[in-house]
Order: sequence, then structure tokens, then C-alpha cells
Amino acid sequence: MNLNTTKFGEIQIDENLIFDFVEPVIGYDNLRKYVLVEHSENSAFRWLQSVEDADLAFPVTSPASFDIDYQFEIPTDKAEKIGLSSVETLISLNIVTIPAGNPRKATINLLAPIIINAATKQGMQIILSNSNYPVKEPLIKD
Repeated sequence: MNLNTTKFGEIQIDENLIFDFVEPVIGYDNLRKYVLVEHSENSAFRWLQSVEDADLAFPVTSPASFDIDYQFEIPTDKAEKIGLSSVETLISLNIVTIPAGNPRKATINLLAPIIINAATKQGMQIILSNSNYPVKEPLIKD
């Protein structure tokens, strides 16, 4: 299917790769359908593009790509909600904030990861409880 986006223009996406967020990304309660778009070949970044809002695309990455030690437990009720029974089907990403004019000051949200079950195509953003992870961890250490 063709998807018109503000950031990428018209792109071709496989409808089978659309994720249904059973709980929304925080602050975007009415948007439930997303697709991952590659940033560029061999890039650590991807974009979580809304299928329902052409203007909305979150830059996302894995903390491991930036040598950030990051581990968390998914609450049982959240895992059940997306049908997650094995880590082999888990896609875990974190939203990145890139300030205009200074990408070296980019931060990553470690407190609220995006979890997706690749097998069921369901996902959500969760807020980690009992965690000391910050919302704005520097992505690049000086």
C-alpha cells in the first residue's frame, strides 16, 4: 500500500508490517497503527511512522546501538496484552529526541520503551515502574 507521509513523502509499505498499538504512544491516544521505516542503510535509527497521521514519525533506536546498558522486565499483564510469550518475537525500541540545530545533544527515553510483538503485530509504549531510568538520557557521551 502507498502511504503519504510528511517526512518521507509517498512510501510503499507492506500492510502485513503495520503494527497495531493496543495501548497508545503516550500523548497520542487516537493513533494506533504504525510502521517501522528504515532511516538509511546500516543506520542505528528507524522511524516509527503513524499510518493514521502523515505528520507523526518518531525517531527510534535500540540503546545497545549506543553502548547503553539497558535491561527491563515487561509486566505480565502488558506481555499478555500483546500476546508476547517469548523474547524471540520482541522488538524493543526507544524514542529519541533530537534538538534542532544540535543533533549531538540527542537524548533517548529509557523510562518508556516501545515494545512490539513481531508475531502478533501488536505493540505499546510502557512506563517502567520502580526504575531509575531517565526520560532524557544523553545518546552521545562527551
